Amino acid sequence: MRTHSFLTVLLWSSVFYVVHMMPSEKRTNKRLHSERITGLSENDGKTLHRTKRGWMWNQFFLLEEYTGPDTQYVGKLHTDQDKGDGNLKYILTGDGAGSLFIIDENTGDIHAAKKLDREEKSLYVLRAKAIDRKTGRQVEPESEFIIKIHDINDNEPKFSKDMYTASIPEMSGVGTSVIQVTATDADDANYGNSAKVVYSILQGQPYFSVDPETGIIKTALPDMSRENREQYQVVIQAKDMGGQMGGLSGTTTVNITLTDVNDNPPRFPQSSYQFSSPESAPPGTPLGRIKANDPDVGENAEIEYSISNGDGSDMFDIITDKDTQEGIITVKKHLDFENKVLYTLTVEATNTHPDPRFLQLGPFKDTALVKISVEDIDEPPVFSRPWYLIEVDEDAKEGSIIGQVVAQDPDVAKNAIKYSVDRHTDLDRIFNIYSGNGSLFLSKPLDREETPWHNITVIASEINNPKQSSQIPVFIRILDINDHAPEFANYYETFVCENAKAGQLIQTVSAIDKDQPPRGHKFFFELVPEFAVHPNFSVVDNKDNTAGIMTRRNGYSRSKTSTYLLPIIIFDNDYPIQSSTGTLTIRVCACDSRGNMQSCSAEALLLPAGLSTGALVAILLCIIILLVLVVLFTALKRQRKKEPLIISKDDVRDNIVTYNDEGGGEEDTQAFDIGTLRNPEAREESKMRRDVIPETIFQIRRTAPLWENIDVQDFIHRRLKENDSDPAAPPYDSLATYAYEGNDSIANSLSSLESLTTEGNQDYDYLSDWGPRFKKLADMYGGEDSDRD
Repeated sequence: MRTHSFLTVLLWSSVFYVVHMMPSEKRTNKRLHSERITGLSENDGKTLHRTKRGWMWNQFFLLEEYTGPDTQYVGKLHTDQDKGDGNLKYILTGDGAGSLFIIDENTGDIHAAKKLDREEKSLYVLRAKAIDRKTGRQVEPESEFIIKIHDINDNEPKFSKDMYTASIPEMSGVGTSVIQVTATDADDANYGNSAKVVYSILQGQPYFSVDPETGIIKTALPDMSRENREQYQVVIQAKDMGGQMGGLSGTTTVNITLTDVNDNPPRFPQSSYQFSSPESAPPGTPLGRIKANDPDVGENAEIEYSISNGDGSDMFDIITDKDTQEGIITVKKHLDFENKVLYTLTVEATNTHPDPRFLQLGPFKDTALVKISVEDIDEPPVFSRPWYLIEVDEDAKEGSIIGQVVAQDPDVAKNAIKYSVDRHTDLDRIFNIYSGNGSLFLSKPLDREETPWHNITVIASEINNPKQSSQIPVFIRILDINDHAPEFANYYETFVCENAKAGQLIQTVSAIDKDQPPRGHKFFFELVPEFAVHPNFSVVDNKDNTAGIMTRRNGYSRSKTSTYLLPIIIFDNDYPIQSSTGTLTIRVCACDSRGNMQSCSAEALLLPAGLSTGALVAILLCIIILLVLVVLFTALKRQRKKEPLIISKDDVRDNIVTYNDEGGGEEDTQAFDIGTLRNPEAREESKMRRDVIPETIFQIRRTAPLWENIDVQDFIHRRLKENDSDPAAPPYDSLATYAYEGNDSIANSLSSLESLTTEGNQDYDYLSDWGPRFKKLADMYGGEDSDRD
């Protein structure tokens, strides 16, 4: 087919190879003149005549993908100015000139030097001109022409994807669209049928079909089930030339998946199930699992389990495991083998997401029968109550029975029971129990005021199997009896003013009682019978568990009686009646006109009238302060005592003061405070000499203040001058120490630490030649030889 098309185009090009020249008003302004264009055909030699103004070329046509042995002839350029003498030269410029298209500059013949591909470039625009070789003048205006590449069917259709993926719900009807595939052909759609594509299905029948023009894939069979087959692979072919023989084709693969719909109800694999449970299983204990099968997937396979019927619907429950889609049967209430040994349940499995389109297929649920048998086990004793409350009077005697607990074995054997008290709940061993019948009795006396409640635990265990035991709490409430007498609620500090009037209330008293009578407390107050008629005070019962203390005369004297004792009897209203006597101490005090107490001490009467307690306290504080000042002054005086500078009595004129330590030089900042020297203003205050006591006290002379930035050396010289001119200074020489170190001495260091010789090699005889001033020093060093001897 390709060869047939190629020969057709080649023949057409050979017939119409003659170039026609058309007038071009845009290219030249030359006048009109007649031209003869001669084109020689390969088959015949007919001559064509046409009138032209200048020259302009029409289109040339050329077949793509030429595979002949020679270059492909395109056409010929010729002008009437060409006399055939070789004076004209043809030049070709534009797209592909010189590389793809070659022109014979003498004859104007154009050939294609390479094989051309229309899909890469479908037309080429070139320009031609004729030049006189001798003058170099252009004999014709430049003309533009087009070489158009004719298409041949050399490209097969290509799909946009090598593989397509699609899905469609199962049970879809015939003709349901699945996916559309598209193929394109690079050939010229306007030339022949090279680009006309037709689709067909090569694989996937009879399940699917494809539209030959649009490429839409559709279902071809009804009610395709995902449970039977889920994946399909369809191969689609796209062929050009309208699907005719000889056309080129391409294929693609389409993977089609059937998605699930809820078209299947759940089904139990068996109609009945059998489980067992011990009677001691607590509520919530799982007994077993059942599962209904659903071939659907995802939410279409979700199942909800329930108990629809049966005599055990109130004793058991079923829950759904969302992960495994199983039904878990659990215990709902406590089981009792002695009451019932077998239960029957009807379990129902239902889809949670039914599809209304498939409801006509039947109910989307299933049922199964579940039988559960109860197993007998040896159970611990069971008490008759969940807890016991016992009330007992606090005066109950030791050994008296206060109550009883009852337990029995729930098993058929009815084993004997033994009772005991958990001693961790009765550390004081107040209670005990008869092991045979569960009667509780007292082992120690009770005291409600100390412990009003006792919470103990009683244990019941089988005699044959002590491991089978159970416990029960017993709450024991101690009932109150009137065994405590009332007493004053507080300690009262009562006083009466010396200027009190008769009938005046001086104190209100109340009482408390440790007992708790059922009708509440009721107290009565009165004086003891010996003081039924007290000459000074009386007691008035307020009938509200309080009483008032009243005066019975005008005026009281501290000098005669400073304190009164008033005994009061307090009664309660319970049976038996309890009473106690409380003594109220009443002090006689001095008060102001408003009745406010000022002083209650009898010794205050002996003090002068002008001194009060506050004055005495102030005097005492002053004495203490004076003593403290004296102690501090004495301590300071002791610290100020210094060792005198002159320690030798031999010579009062010349003295050497020795020190036990050597300073650190300029770097020793701890030996003295250099800040004082750096701040001369701090030294302006004149101080007395400490080495001598002046006979006459002279008036202290103030020195002129020094400048802030004065030099230390200058400062020392000024101080030396002031000391020399000070009349209070002694007339003899003395050693003064100044915190200033001068320049290096020409004698170098006097210390023996740096000497190369030892102390024994030193000769100190020269000190005797220095005069009487150094006599003591010469004696000290000169006498060492005698000391060694």
